[in-house]
Amino acid sequence: MSITLAEQDQLTLRTAAYGAVSLMAAASGKPHKAATQGSVALSSATGLVGHVLADTSTAVNLYGKSVAALADHVLPALTEAMALLRRQAPAEAGNFRTTVLLAVDTAARAHNGDPSPISADMARKITEALDAA
Repeated sequence: MSITLAEQDQLTLRTAAYGAVSLMAAASGKPHKAATQGSVALSSATGLVGHVLADTSTAVNLYGKSVAALADHVLPALTEAMALLRRQAPAEAGNFRTTVLLAVDTAARAHNGDPSPISADMARKITEALDAA
């Protein structure tokens, strides 16, 4: 890859992407299945985004004792990730957005094909955070 992101920027991308899957799992009736399927979707990413998400050398800290606390950490990270990609690797911003939304959709459909109203609302919040940058 010709573009290199700082370690902190890479951590922001991983926090945002895996955090979005964690939020969807929390909003799901089958959290383990949603988390697994959403993570598999993230692992299918290509390009710079795929390389960053595949690197697990720096652990992502998805802390929070509630969904609200997790959302307070992850939603701003999604906005920050999009902003930094638009600045540093504009061609990858769309790739990141598409990858995260694919993972969100996959996690939302983990329980029988159709997202529940709770999952749909969480997906809306995630999409809004991605588009806020």
